[in-house]
Order: sequence, then structure tokens, then C-alpha cells
Amino acid sequence: MDDTDTDAVLDELFAVIEDRKERLPEDSYTASLFTHEKGENAVLEKLGEETTELVLAAKDDDHEEIGHEAADIVYHLLVLLAMKDMDVADLRSELRERR
Repeated sequence: MDDTDTDAVLDELFAVIEDRKERLPEDSYTASLFTHEKGENAVLEKLGEETTELVLAAKDDDHEEIGHEAADIVYHLLVLLAMKDMDVADLRSELRERR
């Protein structure tokens, strides 16, 4: 997968997250994060949980699980960005500055 493919995947995923934020379908896990009684703490807790799971997968050298947990972190990070009225462009800009 090249950078263009990665960009497209992130953009598509973020568009789905933004759509769920706007429409709040009842059967959507993503929408439930925006309406959770804990507010943004629900997403922050998920980020902590997924980070711990990623660390444990890395410790066990479990490549399949590393990929799974890393994807979970990226997903929940994108939800957090949407909650904070930020987007993937903000993330890209910050990453470019760190090159």
C-alpha cells in the first residue's frame, strides 16, 4: 500500500466517522461513542485500553494482533479528532512538521 492508498483509507474512515457523528444511527458503535454518558471519556478509555493491548501484543511479538490493535488505536484516535472538531488534515499537518 502506497501513501496515496493510506491517505484514501484514512480519509474514507474519517468520512464515515463524521457521518456517524452527524446522523447518530442507533445501531452504530461509532455513534454510540459520540452519545455515551461518559462523554469523551469513553473514547479516552478505549484509547488507553487499546494502547495497553498493543503493548502486550508487541511484547508477545504477535504480528497479527499488533496490526489489529494498531488499527483500533487509529480508529479511536480519529473518533477523538472528530469529537474535538479536528480532522485528518490536522493530523497530517502535525506529522509533516515532524519530518
